[in-house]
Formats: sequence, structure tokens, C-alpha cells
Amino acid sequence: MSYLIKPKSYHALLDLKQTELGIKQIKDFFQQNLSSELRLRRITAPLFVLRGTGINDDLNGTEKAVSFEIKDMNGQQAEIVHSLAKWKRLTLADYKIHEGYGIYTDMNAIRADEELGNLHSLYVDQWDWEMVMSPKDRNLDFLKNIVRRIYAAMVRTEYLVYEMYPQIKPILSPEIKFIHAEELLQRFPNLSTKEREDKIAKEYGAVFIIGIGGALSDGKPHDGRSPDYDDWTTKSENGYKGLNGDLIVWSPVLERAIELSSMGIRVNKEVLLEQLKISGQEHRKELYFHKRLLNGELPQTIGGGIGQSRLCLFFLRKGHIGEIQASIWPESMRKEALSLGMHLI
Repeated sequence: MSYLIKPKSYHALLDLKQTELGIKQIKDFFQQNLSSELRLRRITAPLFVLRGTGINDDLNGTEKAVSFEIKDMNGQQAEIVHSLAKWKRLTLADYKIHEGYGIYTDMNAIRADEELGNLHSLYVDQWDWEMVMSPKDRNLDFLKNIVRRIYAAMVRTEYLVYEMYPQIKPILSPEIKFIHAEELLQRFPNLSTKEREDKIAKEYGAVFIIGIGGALSDGKPHDGRSPDYDDWTTKSENGYKGLNGDLIVWSPVLERAIELSSMGIRVNKEVLLEQLKISGQEHRKELYFHKRLLNGELPQTIGGGIGQSRLCLFFLRKGHIGEIQASIWPESMRKEALSLGMHLI
């Protein structure tokens, strides 16, 4: 079911030509900063993978991948990727990338089950990145350090936009705030998870919510997460579970939180087995990716995805992701968006 958020008194600050130029400048500048900050080399990524290998990202476990038959491979099924969370780890192993270095790539996907709106599209574009880390750094401090470095690249990018278009004033705070999903639940017990995100993002401007995927004290996870890439069960020093999270910012245009990135320290053998058991997915142990991890063939990594169109939407103060990327939208949404000043490409 599609849903259109109607920004109050919306007025696009850039015309179509300025918007296209801004998109290119943001993408070029941010990926160069990300690469330098985390020592990542760019590599080529697949648009599709073979079904049944366990390589595709299962997201919340309910989304159906777009698939097709391969004529020259006896009708084997291929799936359009949802993301490259597990493929990147295989690639780091095969490329023999050293500890402290990593890879990033342009990930393009189709998510046919997405509920269309200002922030959600059938077409997904993000920078998928992954870095080899030491097993001894499987802790919250290491995760926070990586988050701060990525956020610093975002702050620098926002200033670039201001230099290009002075009418777009910087709003990101110099430092990002960290809060665990359990703390968020305790602060706002009567709100939904999305309402909690809106509250905390409006209060701090930019927040990293730790612990996505594991059940909280109310028995529910803050949000769904596949059991075979992020670690959402390991307890940290404060007793809360999770070595992963989401980076969200407050959008003054949409007056709500926008998730720009999801990332985390990846599962090791013990955590994978535990999370597969918790989620009732123990049969996955027989899949190609999972076998290689359980056999000790994959390095310990940290990684995530950063939404390209969402990042541009936020920095250019747009009201709809369709102002940034070309996709398919219900005709009724196109007309209503246009009447509100949002020209969907």
C-alpha cells in the first residue's frame, strides 16, 4: 500500500538541472571520502546471484526476490539481489584483503515488495561496503569508531552542498548520538518503533540506534534483521545485546526520521549458529555461504549499506525519493506529489 507524506509548504530549493548536478557531486564526493576514511577499494558487484546459495540478503525474511530462469544453465534460477551483505564477505576472502582494509561497491537492487512512498522505492541504490577487522575488536567501541568516521564523511559532504548551493544550510550536528534500542524503548514505551525514531532523531538531529534484530524487553525486536550477517545477540559491557545498528537523521522537510545507513559487526561461527537457532533457520547451515563461514574460510568483518538516493534526498532537502531517482510510482501519487511541488523523475 503506497503512502505519500505531504510536507508542509514544500518548495524545492533546486530546479531539475541543479538537482542532477547536486546528485553527481554528492555521490562523487561522499564515496571518495568513504573510501579514504575506511581504506576501501572500489570493486564491481553483481546485479543477481544464484538462488539456493544463501548469498542473497534475506532482509526481514519475508520479502520475495525478483527471479528469472537462465536459459544456458538448464533453467537454474537467478535472483536480483536485495543487498550484498554476504556476497561482500565472500569477496573479501577470495580477494585476500588484509585486516584494516576493505571494499565498497555500487549496489543496485529491485525490491518488488516495498511499500512505495517518499522514502521507499522499487529501485534501491546504495554503497555497500565491508572491511576486514580483527576478531579481538568485536566490541561496541570498535563499532562506534567506524560509525563516527562514516558520519564525519557525511558532515563534510553536507558542507560541500552548502558551498555549491548556499540556500541549503547545514543542519547536521558535529557529533552523532548513540542510543541502544532498549534504552529507546524504556524512554518511549507507548510509542511504535518508528515513532521512537522520530522522537530521538528530532531531539538530537543524528542518532545511531544500536541493537537491531534481537528481541527487546517487550519481546519484540526494534526492527527485523536476517540472522546470518549482523550480530544482534552478543552482549556488550552495558548488558544490552547487539553489535549493529541504524544511522538515522531528522528531516526538517518531511518532519520525521530518515534511515541513511544500516551496518554492523558480522557474525562469527558461534553467533551464526545461535542466531539461526533463534530464528528457526538452522537449515541454512547447508547453504554455500554458511558452510564457508562455519568452516572458518571467511574473515571477521564489519560492513553495511548507505542509501545513495536517500543521502541525496536529505542533503538536497527534497520531499520525495522520486525527485532523486527514476522509478515507477502509482499515477495517483505522481499527480498528488506534483501538486505539492515534488516533481517525480
